[in-house]
Amino acid sequence: MRLIFLGPPGAGKGTLAVTAVEILGVPQISTGAMFRAAASAGTPLGLKARAIMESGSLVDDETTIGLAKERLAQEDARAGYILDGFPRTIAQAEALAGFSAVDKVVNFELPDSVVLERLGGRRVCSSCGFNYHALFNKPKFDGSCDRCGGKVLIRDDDLPEAIQKRLEVYRSQTAPLIDFYRKAGLLVDIDASGPADEVVRNFRSALGL
Repeated sequence: MRLIFLGPPGAGKGTLAVTAVEILGVPQISTGAMFRAAASAGTPLGLKARAIMESGSLVDDETTIGLAKERLAQEDARAGYILDGFPRTIAQAEALAGFSAVDKVVNFELPDSVVLERLGGRRVCSSCGFNYHALFNKPKFDGSCDRCGGKVLIRDDDLPEAIQKRLEVYRSQTAPLIDFYRKAGLLVDIDASGPADEVVRNFRSALGL
């Protein structure tokens, strides 16, 4: 199954993707991981993306599309995939349709108030990347990861002013994809405001799993 995950920051797309990978047996492909892998591999597009990111700029559509095309051509993605963070624009969505047919686009719906609560309390291990929350999922020892012992920190982009900026960027750039895929008959809406196990049940039901 070929899926795209859409939704505002804090909607739990990455968390559900881990479960969805187990359910569907296909890889999760996030934009950040895709960029890092291509840069590490030293591909021409990967080196170009690295240079752009190191300059502090956003990677342009042409480069992002090229990297996505290369990634989806790899063996592990031929039977399906979960795209998280790509496409981000209508131009990217139109380009994707030219080299891979998507089965469903899962749209995680979440009010801004819940986004602020979730992200404002999020804590992340600086070593293994595991997520915690100041209210709902604290590490056993304050500031220390249960899994690897690394430092548990607040990310800069989880500070209140940064969250508001991320929501503005989402609404202006990514939200139009909801209408794009709804018109294409591919969109599936899922309420992401409940507990993780409830969202997983909604996901399974929406996809007939």
